Amino acid sequence: QVQLVESGGGLVQAGGSLRLSCAASGRTFSSYGMGWFRQAPGKEREFVAAIKWISSVTSVTNYADSVKGRFTISRDNAKNTVYLQMNSLKPEDTAVYYCTADPRWTKVKTIGGSWGQGTQVTVSS
Repeated sequence: QVQLVESGGGLVQAGGSLRLSCAASGRTFSSYGMGWFRQAPGKEREFVAAIKWISSVTSVTNYADSVKGRFTISRDNAKNTVYLQMNSLKPEDTAVYYCTADPRWTKVKTIGGSWGQGTQVTVSS
């Protein structure tokens, strides 16, 4: 298990950018895949992006089609932090964004594992 704390959400106009951070604490951070989900009011929580290390210098990432080319997930193991750089934001990106972590890659890309508390992202026209 890991403890996850998100930050960086807020209000932004369409076309703008935000960077979300997820600080993790625990003894097995580097071995966990990590990712981001989002949930808008009245909608199901959906996958956004995920990342895992497969070697000391190589990572694997996965993105939802709706954010490809706009969002970038990255990971700094030295700081135990995962980031989601969100560019060219659209009103439909408005949601609560949740950080997740799990030792099983499949879970990170589908239903998630451990969760942070969520951070609100609101994109206006």
